[in-house]
Amino acid sequence: MADIKITIVDREGVAHQVDAPTDMNMNLMEVVRSYQLAPEGTMGICGGMAMCASCQCYIKSHQDQLPEMSFEEEDMLDQAFFVENDSRLGCQIPIKPELEGLRVELAPFQD
Repeated sequence: MADIKITIVDREGVAHQVDAPTDMNMNLMEVVRSYQLAPEGTMGICGGMAMCASCQCYIKSHQDQLPEMSFEEEDMLDQAFFVENDSRLGCQIPIKPELEGLRVELAPFQD
C-alpha cells in the first residue's frame, strides 16, 4: 500500500496528520470521511458528484499539483458560501503521490 502524509485542519481548527492511500482511487473528501474529521452528514452530502459544497476546503499547499478545476466544480463554488481564492471541492481532488505533504483546511459547513 502506498500512503502519503497529508495534514487536514478540521472545522474546529485542529490539525490532523493522516495517512492517505494513493492506490485506492480515493479523493480528499473520502479521506476526511474515513478519518471522521467532520461531523456525520456534513461532508460529501452529494456523494462526491460536485453537486454540493459540503466538502469545500482551502488548499494551503501543492496548488500547482492539483488537477485543473472542472466547469462543474467552478460552478458549484460560485454558489457556495465561505469561498476563498484557494477553495476547492475535496471530492474533486484525487489522492496522488505528488500530494505528499498536502495541507488543507475544511471550510465551515453551510446549512
